[in-house]
Amino acid sequence: MGLLTILKKMRQKEKEVRLLMLGLDNAGKTTILKRFNGEDINTISPTLGFNIKTFEHKNFKLNVWDVGGQKSLRSYWRNYFESTDGIVWVVDSADKRRLDDCKRELHGLLKEERLLGATLLVFANKQDLPGALTGDEICAALDLNSIRAHHWNIERCSAVTGENLLTGIDWIIDDIASRIFTLD
Repeated sequence: MGLLTILKKMRQKEKEVRLLMLGLDNAGKTTILKRFNGEDINTISPTLGFNIKTFEHKNFKLNVWDVGGQKSLRSYWRNYFESTDGIVWVVDSADKRRLDDCKRELHGLLKEERLLGATLLVFANKQDLPGALTGDEICAALDLNSIRAHHWNIERCSAVTGENLLTGIDWIIDDIASRIFTLD
């Protein structure tokens, strides 16, 4: 029995998943995390480091790391890459002027060796705001179709209303489970 098989079987028993939630500042990462955890979303301030929340979903223990997206904090993102099963990239769909920056940061992130193979969920957040770009427009602006080294999906959502948040999380969990929690 190979080491990989042993590790897969060990993880099968635990069914624990590590998700890294990233994106530019003010994209809605913390609001999404608080919404999942059933916390009040009316008083949210910028994340100046990171938040970790652990909760159960679909018989999995999810450890979600929400890391601040300010430009001064992005160089520290790499400190959180180890053992990441999935990346939740949150985009402010109403902030058209920063989409180039968002694309550059995302594609730089996906080149990181420690994130190779991690599943990518892009939350096109703030769909409740007037003028928000559609999922297809966000997909094109971020050049998601060029991504080959990661399974990815884009989900239109609203952290405020909760629209499609569970759909996105269900997708990322199912994709990770199909890759990691299988027995050879």
